[in-house]
Amino acid sequence: MEVKKSPKADLEGKKSTWLLVGLVLTLAVHFVAFEWTERDKKVTTDTGIVEPTFEEEMVPITEQEEPKQAPPPPEAPKVEEVLQIAENDANVEESTIATTEDTGQAVEIKYTPVEVEEEEPEEQQIFQVVEEMPEYPGGMGECLKFLAKNIKYPTIAQENGVQGRVIVQFVVNKDGSIVDPVVMRSVDPYLDKEALRVIKTMPNWKPGKQRGKPVRVKFTVPVTFKLQ
Repeated sequence: MEVKKSPKADLEGKKSTWLLVGLVLTLAVHFVAFEWTERDKKVTTDTGIVEPTFEEEMVPITEQEEPKQAPPPPEAPKVEEVLQIAENDANVEESTIATTEDTGQAVEIKYTPVEVEEEEPEEQQIFQVVEEMPEYPGGMGECLKFLAKNIKYPTIAQENGVQGRVIVQFVVNKDGSIVDPVVMRSVDPYLDKEALRVIKTMPNWKPGKQRGKPVRVKFTVPVTFKLQ
């Protein structure tokens, strides 16, 4: 059995028509797209945020008044010097100086002695250090031997077990004699007394010299007390 179609239901006849309509619509869309420009767009930059306005406060400019200087004090009036002229008739006392010829008296001249401070004679001066120091005969070794040989140990000091070194200072005169012994460092009263006694018994020393002349010089010697 053959199927028959109605001419109205046949779409093949309208195919070309619809194709042309589609082309026309497509061209119209492209035309509108090309004609559309940025000028037609409106961009709104209003964000709705209102910026705060600050009113500047005008500070008035003030000028500091300078202190007024006090006016300078008025100058003191000058006092004019007035010269008084004495009259010729005024009585003026005149002083006269009488000479020895007029008086006939001799002039007395008084002598005032000048006080002169007397320096200590070199003979009495005691030196601490000189060019040539005093020396015991034979040297310091012989001096210590003399002291050890002539010392008499005090009995009380021996019983108490006292020992030590007594420092004695004395003066060597110009002739080498020993005078004015003094204990500079003490150990015991009995030992000090014995040390002074032994120093006084020493023979004469070779005197010290200053500028080639013998002088008085202070000297120090240790006196040792030791128990055996």
